[in-house]
Amino acid sequence: MTRANTYSDIPETRKELSIPARIWSEAFRSQEFRFGFAVFILLVLAAVFYPMFSGIEPTKMNISAKLTPPVFVGEEWSWMHPLGTDQLGRDMLSRSLVGLRYSLLIGVSTTVLMVALGALIGLFAGYFGGWVDTVLMRLTDAQLSLPMIILAITILGVSRPTIPSIILVLGLAGWPVYARVMRSSVMSERKKEYIRGAMVLGATDWRIMFTLILPLVLPPMALVAVLDIARMMIFESVLGFLGLGVQPPTPTFGNIIADGRKYLLNAWWIATMPGVFLVVTLTSINLMGAAFERARNKIYGGV
Repeated sequence: MTRANTYSDIPETRKELSIPARIWSEAFRSQEFRFGFAVFILLVLAAVFYPMFSGIEPTKMNISAKLTPPVFVGEEWSWMHPLGTDQLGRDMLSRSLVGLRYSLLIGVSTTVLMVALGALIGLFAGYFGGWVDTVLMRLTDAQLSLPMIILAITILGVSRPTIPSIILVLGLAGWPVYARVMRSSVMSERKKEYIRGAMVLGATDWRIMFTLILPLVLPPMALVAVLDIARMMIFESVLGFLGLGVQPPTPTFGNIIADGRKYLLNAWWIATMPGVFLVVTLTSINLMGAAFERARNKIYGGV
């Protein structure tokens, strides 16, 4: 085999390396993606800067202002607390935005951990095959048999929940799907001519895996993983509602809603406002994730 023939597929490979940019460009043409992206950015900016510049601490209590209704409800509202206050006089807007900050932190970090761990396991299983593939896939099957939320509740129920521990537990529970997707992609990619050419030229397995295959197959999968950010935010909120999430006085969606359920009849906004923020955030993320998935399917169908 000549050197020219060995690298006959390199132009196509370079074209495939631009697939993430093509997926982004295709997704951005969608009105749903642009709307979701704009809403998401506004929410992130509000979560980062409003508690900082408003001067209102989300944990500061003011009993004289307790159960103040939002500005659009009743006659006793205050512009100091546009979304009202809770049973201890804490500002609901500031608490909801700080809760959004922690929810996004846990959702994004957990998804990154799931993708990284699943990609590595799937990469080794798909590339080496044989007993390595058998062992790793049986481990994946065993993990898939354990429901994520049940595993998280079991582990966090016997330990003190912290942000790192929540991220670690959810990340370790959610990697198998990515391992299977990565394994399938790597097995398909390993059969191509440019991989065989690299082997003939003496490239090591590590070099082939981490410089040729992984940069090609990981970015499209990571873009579609945006949908899992929303799923992890829901899990974090469920854990917080059950008392197994980030512990008070740190405000999160789950523990705010849990506190507010006692006041649904006379102060419904305590539980409703963080729920509204959560729904809007999840909707914006789902719009972006669905657009990425449609763009990925369209581009891979044309490749």
